Amino acid sequence: MAHKKGQGSSRNGRDSNAQRRGIKKYGGEFATIGSILCRQVGTRWVAGRNVGVGRDYTLFALKEGIVSYDQNGRRINVLTELPN
Repeated sequence: MAHKKGQGSSRNGRDSNAQRRGIKKYGGEFATIGSILCRQVGTRWVAGRNVGVGRDYTLFALKEGIVSYDQNGRRINVLTELPN
């Protein structure tokens, strides 16, 4: 019989929680004021019309409207008037 515990279990168990980053609203979806459009590190996506940037680079809607992407999907806009 071993006189010491197995050396695996007592040293494990320090994994951090997932950060849940990425796009939260896709093109064509309706966004309300203050709703989060994406969470990111740095400016992978940039803010367009009616979109604000938080301290941690979170993009959020400043007005109600439809989410749209341009510049090859790098810029996120919230369109308040419907396109003709």
